[in-house]
Amino acid sequence: MTAHPPLAPSDPTAASACLPFSTSPAGPGPSSPVAIRLRGLTRVYEVPGRQDARVTALDHVDADLPEGSFTAVVGASGSGKSTLLHCMAGLDEPTDGQVTMLGALTSGMRAAERARFRARHVGFVFQEYNLIASLSAADNVSMPSRLAGRPLSGAQIREALDAVGLAHRAGLKPHQLSGGERQRVAIARVMASRPRIVFADEPTGALDLDSAALVLDWLRRLTEQGTTVVMVTHDVEAAAKADAVAVMSQGHLVQWAGCRDARQIAELVHTARAARVA
Repeated sequence: MTAHPPLAPSDPTAASACLPFSTSPAGPGPSSPVAIRLRGLTRVYEVPGRQDARVTALDHVDADLPEGSFTAVVGASGSGKSTLLHCMAGLDEPTDGQVTMLGALTSGMRAAERARFRARHVGFVFQEYNLIASLSAADNVSMPSRLAGRPLSGAQIREALDAVGLAHRAGLKPHQLSGGERQRVAIARVMASRPRIVFADEPTGALDLDSAALVLDWLRRLTEQGTTVVMVTHDVEAAAKADAVAVMSQGHLVQWAGCRDARQIAELVHTARAARVA
């Protein structure tokens, strides 16, 4: 594996906003255990209709994500960030390398075993909400826990919906809710099931600014309860809310940084893309 040195921002004032890490970010505590460990994670796709043509979406990615951390994965389109999330979460199988979650080698599990692991320990927030159209907001919140064999009480469902300001909309179905309200139901679903890891794929992509800010606040609240959050996003404003930013470029994880400045995150993405093209 070829080591890729950190990419320093060109703006000399960036050091105060973006602090590069040598490898992976530190956890919220002095010795936070690792929630997700990646070693040599590689994903190669064959190109349909073209013999021996392949695309390397991930190229030997290494990372340690501490428990209770909030990591944003950013990069230009086609950089590999969504593939990284899918392979981490076990939704796609890596071509090579290892994924360990909560001490379990999930990349070595069979599909059914991975699905059971996700049901017990993992939550998802997607741009498309993934709500069941025929179910009420309350039933959508309760569904993952029911499938995992841990049904929620009515009080737990109401508490989760109340936390996102939707207790009064519990009986409505998704088509009766706004886009922001649907995403809030998806967040309530995660909060109610209390997963140890949450993967968020463009969670603010279809939302207005106010709704997006609320979603990011709720994701932050999850980390305060010890949940590890990994968010893939094109939105540098959203990425600036995370504890750490991982910059992807052409399948490589080229930079870790602690960054709360959206402009500097955008520059990191631009610099990474320009360096790879060069």
